[in-house]
Amino acid sequence: MLQLLDFNENPSLGVFCRANDNVAFIRKGLLKKITKKIGAVLDVKLVELSIVDATIIGSLLSFNSKGAVVTDFIDSGAVKIINDQGLDVCIIDDKLNAAGNNILVNDNGALVHPGFKDKSLKVIEKTLDVPVYQGTIGSLKTVGMAAVVTNKGLLCHPKVTDEEKRVLEKVFDVNVMIGTVNHGSPIIGSGLVANSNGAIIGNLTTGIEMGRIEEALGFLQ
Repeated sequence: MLQLLDFNENPSLGVFCRANDNVAFIRKGLLKKITKKIGAVLDVKLVELSIVDATIIGSLLSFNSKGAVVTDFIDSGAVKIINDQGLDVCIIDDKLNAAGNNILVNDNGALVHPGFKDKSLKVIEKTLDVPVYQGTIGSLKTVGMAAVVTNKGLLCHPKVTDEEKRVLEKVFDVNVMIGTVNHGSPIIGSGLVANSNGAIIGNLTTGIEMGRIEEALGFLQ
C-alpha cells in the first residue's frame, strides 16, 4: 500500500519518521488523521519520539528488526522508548552522529558513511546484527538519505554508479532500482518511509515516481 502524505505541510517525511516491519517512530505533534494513515499503510505500531526536543528523528535514528543506532545527544527517556520496542540500542560516539542520514540498513546488511571510525563500525555491526560495509551512493556519503531499503527492495539516487549498485545488491540482498521523490528530488530518504508492508511518500511525488517506488519496493502484484 502506498500513501501520499505531508507532515504539517512538509513533504520531507523521511526526516521526521523511520520504520521497520513492526514499529514506526514518528515526530511528535502530527495530526491524528495523519498518524492513523501512517499506522494503516505501514501496518505497524506507531511510537511518538523526540530526541532532545528535536523532531528530525528520521535523520538521527537508524534501525532494523534487531537494533537501533542513535545520536549521542539522545536522552535516557528516548533510549528507553526505543528499547521498549524490543530493539537493542547503541549510542554512537562519532562525529558522524546523525545515524539516520549516515546508515542504510535492512535485516540483511548495512551500508554506512565511509568516514565512520573503526570503533563505531564494530558497535553498529553488533547492535544491528548484520554485516556492515562502508560506501557511497551516487558519490554521496550520506547513504541513509540517498536511498530507502526494505527487506523486499531498494530505491536509490539516480546517479548511482554500476559498481555502487553491485555493492548495494550484495549488501542488502534485494533488487536495486533508481528513482526520485517529491517531483524530482534524488534524495530518496528525505521523501519516502517504507517497510515490507507499504510506503508513505511526500505529497509532491508524481504518478511516474510513485510507479517506480511501487516496483522497486516490491508492491506490484
